[in-house]
Order: sequence, then C-alpha cells, then structure tokens
Amino acid sequence: MDDQEKSGAAPLEPMPEDWTRALAVVAHPDDLEYGCAAAVAGWTDGGREVTYVLATRGEAGIDGLGPDECGPLREREQRAGAAAVGVSTVDFLDHRDGVIEYGIVLRRDIAAAIRRHRPELVVTLNHWDTWGGTVWNTPDHVAVGRATLDAAGDAGNRWIFTELAAQGLEPWDGVRWVAVAGSDRPTHAVDAGPGLDRAVASLLAHRAYIEGLTDQDPQEYVRSFLTSTAQALAPRFGGRPAVAFELFPR
Repeated sequence: MDDQEKSGAAPLEPMPEDWTRALAVVAHPDDLEYGCAAAVAGWTDGGREVTYVLATRGEAGIDGLGPDECGPLREREQRAGAAAVGVSTVDFLDHRDGVIEYGIVLRRDIAAAIRRHRPELVVTLNHWDTWGGTVWNTPDHVAVGRATLDAAGDAGNRWIFTELAAQGLEPWDGVRWVAVAGSDRPTHAVDAGPGLDRAVASLLAHRAYIEGLTDQDPQEYVRSFLTSTAQALAPRFGGRPAVAFELFPR
C-alpha cells in the first residue's frame, strides 16, 4: 500500500497550464509568500505573467510598530518578496488592515483590478472559517477570499459596477478559474520543488514581520515552514512536494 492509499485522501490533480495571465488577490503582505510563492515562481519561470493585488498594506501586522511606520515597511517587504519570484507589479487597494469588510466596496475594488489586469486565472487565499478545521481564520482573509470569488463574476457583468466602464475598465469575462491557496479542501496542485528556494527568499523578504512573529532564526523558520508544508502534500501528488489549491472553474 502506497502513501496515497494509507492517507485515504484523494489525489491532487495538476493545475491547468493553458493560460498566460494570473492575478493574485489577498489581504496582507506575506499572505502569498506563506501561501503559494513556490507555485508563482514556477509560473513566471514558464513565461506566464502574474500580478499581485493586496487589499491592505499590512499596517496593523507588527505589534511593536505603529501603522504609519509599519505600512510603508511592509509595502517595501512585499515588493521585494514579489520580485524574488518574478512578479513586478504589486498594487494596493488601501483597505484598513484588520477591519476589512466584505461587501460592495470590496467586491467593486477587486472587480476593477480584474478588469484592469484581465487574467485567466485568479488566485486568492483561504476564505473558509478555519485553517484545517483547527485554527480560526482571520476576518480579513475570509472577506477578501469570498469577495475575490464573487468579483470574478462581477468583472464580466457590464450591469454590475457600471461606473467602472466610465473609468475605462470594460467588462472582462475571461476568468476561467479561481484558485484558493491554503484551503483544507484542495483539489489541484503545483510541484513546489523547482520554486522552493525562491519561495524561501520571497518569504524571507518579510524579515521585520517574521522577527516580530518568532524568536527562531528567520532563515531556519522560513525554510522549515515552507518545506514541511510542501512535503505534507507529497503523498497526494505523486510523491512530489506541492503547493495545493482548491480550484473553482468558471
């Protein structure tokens, strides 16, 4: 009996590859680096274009730094983390960190980003209430994840957010999938091996955040976290370390 049979979990299918542009939408700096940077590195290596959109600048994320100092610092760290995996465009929506509200304003802002960047694949972070059924998720993650799933449809409907067309953002109905990283219900995966070292560099770019989070050596902490997360999925992906996604076709 192999590891897959022992685990009893369904195998993960490879992520679709017939696309050229992706838009990743998350709540905070570091969300993508914890969630799926190894996959992003593989995508950009293959010539695909990936753009990041963050709802906040993470200004409430470090206890020892006030928002006015923390926000610009975390923006710099995010841009460096994106560059490490081949992403050059990082946009911020400037919602308030920690108190993002799911609703029309958030949906409209994300729909506008989708219309602007015209992706075929949209990526977001876990929108479910928990991480693995054991750790409560944050309201920001839930709000942004759910709004992103909804905005993928809003972006293509010319009669929703009609003001966007007046701003030159015509409807975009080309989103073919929304992929949710960090879900405890994954269906698909990307081989994490080729991009793992750059994923480590990407998360290490968030040094100020990590140093406020743990007393462990940052390099040791980051490599251990990302390696163990990817290896835990290997039995479901042909023995290969993986970044997993819950994939919603459109």
